[in-house]
Amino acid sequence: MGQTRNRSMSGISLPAFPFEFSVEQASNRMIDIRGLLKVLKQLQLSFFVLLFIDKVMKKIDYYIGIDISKLTLDISILCSCEERAQTAHYKIENNEKSIAQFVKKKLGNYPFQHLLFCFEDTGIYSFPLAYYLKENNLTYCQVPALEIKRSKGITRGKEDKTDSRDIAFYACTHRHKLQPSRMSTKSIQQLKLLFSEREKVLKSLSIFERTSENKGFISKEVFGAVASVNSTVINQLKKSLEKIEKKMLEIIASQVQLSQQYRLVTSIPGIGMQTAIYLLIATKGFESFDNWRQLACYAGVAPFPYQSGTSIRGRTQVHPLADKKLKSLLNICAICAIRHDRELKSYYERKVSEGKAKMLVINNLRCKLLARVFAVINRETPFVNTYKFAS
Repeated sequence: MGQTRNRSMSGISLPAFPFEFSVEQASNRMIDIRGLLKVLKQLQLSFFVLLFIDKVMKKIDYYIGIDISKLTLDISILCSCEERAQTAHYKIENNEKSIAQFVKKKLGNYPFQHLLFCFEDTGIYSFPLAYYLKENNLTYCQVPALEIKRSKGITRGKEDKTDSRDIAFYACTHRHKLQPSRMSTKSIQQLKLLFSEREKVLKSLSIFERTSENKGFISKEVFGAVASVNSTVINQLKKSLEKIEKKMLEIIASQVQLSQQYRLVTSIPGIGMQTAIYLLIATKGFESFDNWRQLACYAGVAPFPYQSGTSIRGRTQVHPLADKKLKSLLNICAICAIRHDRELKSYYERKVSEGKAKMLVINNLRCKLLARVFAVINRETPFVNTYKFAS
């Protein structure tokens, strides 16, 4: 009766709690029935979402490729996936008024549910187009420029008109894997801009603080000419930094979902305010990624093999295509977690003693932190340190 047995449900192995455990200890297990039911519910929801997306994409008959620049939009309309199919080309100004007029005059005769707009993610330049399409419930896909470029194969020369046609052709040939894009919420957009401003302030602060290095090497009279000005600028930058951080926290507190997600993420040892905010921005409130493995790949901490045939046997390593800022933040979090989390510290010391490279183990800790982030978000409960229950 006192032995622990493993139970299974639909092929999923669940650890059974020993009978001598208290109810409180059993409820604090990392894998519990409540968490499992929530995950299964999300999987069921994801399945129906995929069915809906597939149904929407099958209705598409016209593919509209848009090459975006600062001032203009080059638009090509394609109705066939043949390489030599004819396309209609238009050029308009890059503003919401011109976009609305184009859709009304040139696309008014097309059934909107049969249209797919596709364009490159060019940051703020693509914002007017994405905003208009979202407000009018038009299906669009915002694709990384590198993905479209590599899909074109060997090409010569470059022209906006040709680029828009290539984008339309990409949308037609890759429609089986494209998913409709969604804009970030207003709060996420505000957080993104504020975080960018914070990075600029930190960089400026670092530059101005270097002026103090001259103090011990030049005369006081010479250094005094700049000391007061430098001190004033540094104080102003520090005040601006505090205002930006306060504003970000106010935006998070004003949204119930963001506030809850922020509280859950910061409950994990090693993850602080800035990393939690950046995770909210990068994942658009944890809506852009289905699981932590996808986010690990995006952050550049997922290892990939490098081998071919019998002669090429490269090392398994992370890929340089990554969100470098998120990667650096996770690195700091991993080092902090080693100091303050007994479980991760024990794991780090054990792997290093086995002869593993320190950076390899730290990268494993980055992945573990992302796994914990998605665990608390999916369970909607704060992180629980189960290591203290270990015998």
